[in-house]
Amino acid sequence: MEIREPELKLCKIHGKSASDDDKGSQDENVEILATFAQATSVLLHSLSRYLSVLSLQNSSDKASILAILQVLSDLLSVGTDRRIYYMISKGGSEALLQTLVDTARSPSPDYDILLPLFRLMAKVGLRDKKFGQKALELEALDVTLILARKNLSHSHNLLHCLWALRVFASSVTTGAMLGINGAMELLFKVISPYTRKHTRTIRAATEVLAALLKSKSNSRRAVNRGFVTSLLRLHQDWHSHDVTDTYVLIRHGLLLCLRHIVTLRSGREAFLAANGMETLFSIAQTCLDKKSMEPVTSVALQILRQCYPESPLPLVTDTSAYTFPAPGSTSSGLPQAPPEEDFEDDGEEEIDKDSDVEAVKEDDDLETDMNKLSSKPGLDRPEEELAQYDAMCPELSCSFEELEPKYGDDLTLKDTLYASRNHVPSAASQCFNREHSSWGRGSEDTVHTSILDTVKSGKSRIQLFSKQRHLTNVNQSIKQNGLGIDSSGHDTSGIQASLEEAACDIESISCPRITSSFSNFPEPEESKEAAEKLLHTHPKHIPFHDPHLYMAHAMRTRSAVGFEMMAFPDFWGHCPPPTAQPMLNRKWGVQRIKILEDVRRFLQQSDVINKVVFSLDEPWPVQGPVSDCLRFDSKFESGNLRKAIQVREFEYDLLINADVNSSQHQQWFYFKVSGMRAATPYRFNVLNCEKPNSQFNYGMQPTLYSVKEALLGRPAWIRTGSEICYYKNHYRPNAATMEGASGKRYYTLTFAVTFPHNEDACYLAYHYPYTYSSLMTHLEILERSIDPRQVYFRQDSLCQTLGGNPCPLVTITAFPESNSAQHLEQFRCRPYQVITARVHPGESNASWVMKGTLEFLISSDPVAKLLRENFVFKIIPMLNPDGVINGNHRCSLRGEDLNRQWLLPQAHLQPTIYHAKGLLHYLSSIGRGPVVFCDFHGHSQKKNVFLYGCSMKETLWQAGCTVGGAALLEDVSYRMLPKILDKLAPAFTMSSCSFLVEKSRASTARVVVWREIGVSRSYTMESSYCGCNQGPYQGLQFGTSELEEMGAMFCLGLFILELKSASCSHELLAQATTMLNADVLDHYLQRCGSSSSNSNSRSTEVDDEPCCMEEINYSADSSSDPEPNFTELDRQIQECAFQKDEEEKEEGTGWRRRSIPQS
Repeated sequence: MEIREPELKLCKIHGKSASDDDKGSQDENVEILATFAQATSVLLHSLSRYLSVLSLQNSSDKASILAILQVLSDLLSVGTDRRIYYMISKGGSEALLQTLVDTARSPSPDYDILLPLFRLMAKVGLRDKKFGQKALELEALDVTLILARKNLSHSHNLLHCLWALRVFASSVTTGAMLGINGAMELLFKVISPYTRKHTRTIRAATEVLAALLKSKSNSRRAVNRGFVTSLLRLHQDWHSHDVTDTYVLIRHGLLLCLRHIVTLRSGREAFLAANGMETLFSIAQTCLDKKSMEPVTSVALQILRQCYPESPLPLVTDTSAYTFPAPGSTSSGLPQAPPEEDFEDDGEEEIDKDSDVEAVKEDDDLETDMNKLSSKPGLDRPEEELAQYDAMCPELSCSFEELEPKYGDDLTLKDTLYASRNHVPSAASQCFNREHSSWGRGSEDTVHTSILDTVKSGKSRIQLFSKQRHLTNVNQSIKQNGLGIDSSGHDTSGIQASLEEAACDIESISCPRITSSFSNFPEPEESKEAAEKLLHTHPKHIPFHDPHLYMAHAMRTRSAVGFEMMAFPDFWGHCPPPTAQPMLNRKWGVQRIKILEDVRRFLQQSDVINKVVFSLDEPWPVQGPVSDCLRFDSKFESGNLRKAIQVREFEYDLLINADVNSSQHQQWFYFKVSGMRAATPYRFNVLNCEKPNSQFNYGMQPTLYSVKEALLGRPAWIRTGSEICYYKNHYRPNAATMEGASGKRYYTLTFAVTFPHNEDACYLAYHYPYTYSSLMTHLEILERSIDPRQVYFRQDSLCQTLGGNPCPLVTITAFPESNSAQHLEQFRCRPYQVITARVHPGESNASWVMKGTLEFLISSDPVAKLLRENFVFKIIPMLNPDGVINGNHRCSLRGEDLNRQWLLPQAHLQPTIYHAKGLLHYLSSIGRGPVVFCDFHGHSQKKNVFLYGCSMKETLWQAGCTVGGAALLEDVSYRMLPKILDKLAPAFTMSSCSFLVEKSRASTARVVVWREIGVSRSYTMESSYCGCNQGPYQGLQFGTSELEEMGAMFCLGLFILELKSASCSHELLAQATTMLNADVLDHYLQRCGSSSSNSNSRSTEVDDEPCCMEEINYSADSSSDPEPNFTELDRQIQECAFQKDEEEKEEGTGWRRRSIPQS
C-alpha cells in the first residue's frame, strides 16, 4: 500500500509554506489553516491505515511511514503551536502512541521509525495535558520502559526513550505509575558520577527523575530506598569535578530531584541526616558570585530554606503587647481570618500583593448582582438621628457675624501669619528652597500667577529638575555643608558647641518628655539649659510647625499605654531636602546572601550573641551610656518596635508589634536607636512582616531622622539603607495562636544603615511619620494663619474616638462677600466636596497628601480662591486617630479594619466611621450630596499615584456578564477626574486606575458612598510608599514634597473638573478667565478634554511589579514548579534530528562507569 501522490504532495507543499502562516491577510491565514487541517486529516488517516497492515519486511511500507512522520514533523516545526493543538484535537496523540506500541512490539523494533516517532511524540506530548493518561491507557508506558532498558548501552536510542518518559512524567499520576514500574531504579543506572561521556543522556535522565519525584509516592519511595544520600553524593561529585561549570544543567537536575523530595517531612529528615544542609551550604557559597550558576544557586537555596527547621517567633505571644478594653473587643488574641488587602486592583501589585491597596482579584470576586450594583439600600439608622449633623454644617444656616473665626490667646494673629498663607505645596517649593517658588504669591496684577501656570510651564521644568535630583543622604549633606554650616550657609559653630556640651544628655534631648515646659526635664541643670538654648537657636523656620504648640497638643493626646515621651522628629519638625532621592539599585544576589547568612546562623551558632536589648514584654539589662550595643526605644506616639535582639556586634533582629487587640498587621515600624558608631554599617532584620511582597524589593528605602543633623540645621527625614531585601523566612506563629492562621508565614525586611555621627540618636521608620499630635498642631496653625477676610476655616470634632481623642472635622470655604441676602444665599448653596484620609494608620503618606491639600486650599493661589468661593470642603484628615497614636498599621483599638466597617458601623464600636457616614447621609438628605468623595490611602506594592472608582458597566464587562449591561444607563463622569489628574499631576497615572466593584470591597468607603449615598465620583486615591516609574519623577522615590504636591494637584483637578462640567456657571468661567491666564486656562481645558494620554510626557506604565528576578519560592507544594520548557526540549529534539549525537562514536563500547563515591 502506498500513499496517493496528490496527498503527499499537498502535505509537502504546505510544510514548505507554513512559516508564512502568521503573515499576510486574515483570509490567507484562514486558507492556510484549512489546508493544514486537510493535510493533517490525510496523514493521520493514512498512518492509521498503514498500522493495520504494517509489515516491516516490506520496504515500501517502512518508507511510507517514514514519509508520513517526516511530513508531520515538517508541518509541526514551523508556524505556531496552533497546528499541534489542532492535531491533538483530531486524535494525533493516540495515533502516535499506537504507532509506538505496534512498532515496539514487533520482533525486531525498527529504530529508523522509532527515533523520529519519539521526537514527534515529545513535541506533541508536551502540549497535550492528557498525553500521560493516553499513554497509560494504550500501554505505551511499559513499552517505553522496556525500550529504555534494552538501550542502556546505546546512548542515542536511550536519549529518545528518555524524552518520551519526560513527557509521560509531566502528569503526576502517570509519573507515579512509572515509579511503581521501576523507572527510578532504571534512571539511577543512567545517571553516573562525573564523566564527559553521554552527558546529554545523563542530563535527560536527571530531568526525567526530577519530573517523577513531583509525585509524593515516588518521593517516599526515593526516601525509603536511600536515594537522598545517593543524589547528594552524585551532586557533590559533579560539583567537585566540573571546575569549568560545563555541566551546570546536570547539577541543576540533581538538585531539582532533592528539591521535590524535601517537600516531604521524611525527605527533610533524610536530608538533614545525610548532612545535606552543610553540603549544600558549602556548595551555594562557592556558586554565589557566578551568574552562570544561577540555576544551581536558586534550587540550592530553595532546598536549604525548605529544610531550615521552622521555629516560632522569639516572642512571648504573637498578640499585641498593648491591649485596650474597647467595647465588644475580642481580646482573646486569636487571629481573625486574614483581611483582604486594599489593593483596589493592591494587588498585592507586585500580586506580589500592600496599602489601601486592593489586590488583583479573580473575576469571580467581581460583583455581578444587578440588585446590589444598582439598588440604593435604605438608611442604616433612624432618620431623626441625622439632625445632629446640622451642628457640623453651620455654614448652611448661620449669619455672617456668627461665622467670624475665633483665635486663641496663645498666639497672636501677627505672630501666626508668618506661618505662610502664601505657601503652596510643590515638589520644588519646600523649606530648603522655598525662596525659589512662585506658586501662590500674591500680585497686584489682574492676572495672578497660579498653580495652573506652574503646571503648564513647569512640566519641562519639573522634569529637568527631577532629572538633576541626586541621592541625598546624611553623609553627603555633612560633606557638602560642612560641620560648621547649615544648609542655608549659616554658621552653626555655637550649636555644635552646645551639642558637645550636651553630648552625655543626647538621650534626653532626642526624646523629650511630654511636659508643659521643656525645662521640666529631670536631668541636670546644664542639660536643661542646653536644651532651651538649642530650641531658641533653631536655625530654620519650618512652615506650619511650632515645637511648643506640638508639645501642648501631645500633652492632650491619649494613648492606650500612656506615652510619656515625644519623638524628637515630631517635636522638632521636618524640613524636606531640596532634592529627591532615586530608587535604590538592587544589588545582584543580595537576597541570596541574606538567606545564606540565615543558614549560617543555624549551622554555626557559636558566634551568635542572641542578647535581648529592648522588649515591651520582658525586662532586659538596662544599657548604660557606654555599652557594646545599640539602645532602642519606641514608647512614643506612633512608635512601633516590640523587641530588639543583638545577633552580632553590628547586627540586630527586630520584631514589630501587632495592632492593638490583634495578632496581625505587622508592617509599620517607627523607633529610636542611639549609641552608634559613625561610618559603621549596622544591619537590621525585621523578622515578622506579614505582606507577601513589598516595594522594598523594587527600590524603596526606609526613612531616617538624625537628631544631631537636625540640631545642625538639617531637620529632615531622608531615605536611607543599603543591601535591602524582603523575603519569606522560616518563622511561624506561636502554637498558642496557630488556630485560624494555618499556613501563615512571616517575611524578613533586612537593610543596612551607616550612621553619620558617633553617639547620635536617630529615628528609623517604614515611611515618613505623621502623628495625630502633628495633625492637631498643623490644623491649629492653619486656623491661626488664614486671612479671615478671605478664608472660612472651621475645625469641629466629628466625634470622640474609643481612646478618648477628638476626631477633627475641617470645613474650608470662602466667606460671603457681604451680609446681603444674595451673597448669603450663594454662600449657603455652594456644593460640597468631601475628603477623608488615614483610616489605615500605617499609611502615613496619605496624611502628607492631605497636608498638601489643606495648605493649598487656604493659600492665596487664585485657583484655591476660586475653589473656596464655589465649594464647601468637608475634610476628615484622620479617620483613625487611635490607630495612628498607638502605632497600629491597619486597625482601630478594637483590632478591626475600619475601612471594612462602612456597611453597618455602630456608634459605640466604630464612632468615626459611623459619624462620617452619618454626615454624608445628612448632606444627601438635604440635597447636598458631595460632587466628589475621595478617601486618601497609601499603597505598598505599586508605584505612582492612582484612583479607584466604581462602575457598574465596567464591572459587568470585566466579569463577562451581559445580562442587563446593554440597557444599563450609567453616568460616565466618574472617569473624568482621573483623566484630568493624569494630565496635570506628575506623579499620577491613569493606567493604574480601576473602576471595578468587588464583592470583597462591598464594605469600603469608596463602594458604600457610591452605592448608598449615590456619589458617582466616589474614589480611593492611592499613593505609593515608594515612588514613580513614569513621568517626570520616573525612577525617584517620593519625598514629603512630592506627596504634598499631589494634594495640591488633586485640588487643581477638582477645579478643572468643575470648569469642564455641564453645570459650570458662566460666572465661574468669567472669574477664572479674569483671574487666571486665559491662554493657560484654555490650554488645560483642551488638554484635559483629550481622551488620549500624552505619550510624549509619560513612559509606558508597568501596572504591577514583575517577580523579583532572584525571588526564592519556599512553597512546600512541588506542583508549583513552572511548566515544562517547551522551547528547550524542542531545541534538543531539533538538534538531534539534523546532526549525529556527539557521543554516538563511542556507542558499542558500553558504559564505563565509576561507582557512586562514598562519603
